[in-house]
Amino acid sequence: MDVITIILIALGLAMDAFAVSIANGMNTPGSQRRRAALLTAIFFGGFQMLMPIVGWLIGLSLQSSIMAVDHWIAFGLLAFIGAKMVYDGTKKETEQKTSNLKLYTLLVLAVATSIDALMVGLSFAFLQTEILMPIAVIGIVTFGLSFIGVYFGCSLGKFFGNKIKIVGGIVLILIGLRILLEHLFG
Repeated sequence: MDVITIILIALGLAMDAFAVSIANGMNTPGSQRRRAALLTAIFFGGFQMLMPIVGWLIGLSLQSSIMAVDHWIAFGLLAFIGAKMVYDGTKKETEQKTSNLKLYTLLVLAVATSIDALMVGLSFAFLQTEILMPIAVIGIVTFGLSFIGVYFGCSLGKFFGNKIKIVGGIVLILIGLRILLEHLFG
């Protein structure tokens, strides 16, 4: 597999993580921006590297089982977290934002945004592609875009205030819905 193809795959896989990173950034106070950006980038980049390895190792044996439910899992996780963000955004705005960037939330979001990477790993196994270079590129691209996404989201959060949580939540729900519809109808 050539480098250009791997970079394009990495960019495609990183788009959901980038969008979710922006949503995370919208809910992050400026004083915690660097920490949030680094944690988000580590979790998302790490899971985008891990999941293709898992998929590659699973190989052909479980392909049909995973493909039957992966979109439902991603949709459920993203819709749940998105709905919570919408709910939080409807609450009265407080004087000072508090970061709701919890490790378990990052873990759930990282898993939800990297399920497609698992399937890419399966395809790498089917194509008998070496896995080390692709996962490195996928991880680096996702790390970088996630880091930038949090900073961009923080800027949006400052401008729009607490109501941006509603937008961020809707974005997560729409990402989950897109994943579901692509798998059901695409």
